[in-house]
Amino acid sequence: MEQLEQNIYPLADFERHTVEFVKQTRETKQRLVLTVNGKAELIVQDADSYQQILDRLARLEAIVAIRQGLRDLEEGRVRDAREAMKDLHTKLGLSR
Repeated sequence: MEQLEQNIYPLADFERHTVEFVKQTRETKQRLVLTVNGKAELIVQDADSYQQILDRLARLEAIVAIRQGLRDLEEGRVRDAREAMKDLHTKLGLSR
């Protein structure tokens, strides 16, 4: 796992050499940690790598939700969908 201790640069350097940093980030697919007053403040990465992270997160969230649903089913915390919809209509005062 890549750590934040790598590819660290002051924000001022990034501002002065943006084109070079963007080229480096595109080519290496490694993110940059930008600092302000020596403290990590920003992460810069290429769009494809960021999209991959979002896709992985979405898959992970789906897996977690599926596992929770299976646990709920095993432990009897489920209801018939028709009954649930009927109760919801009644609760909200909606006609069917």
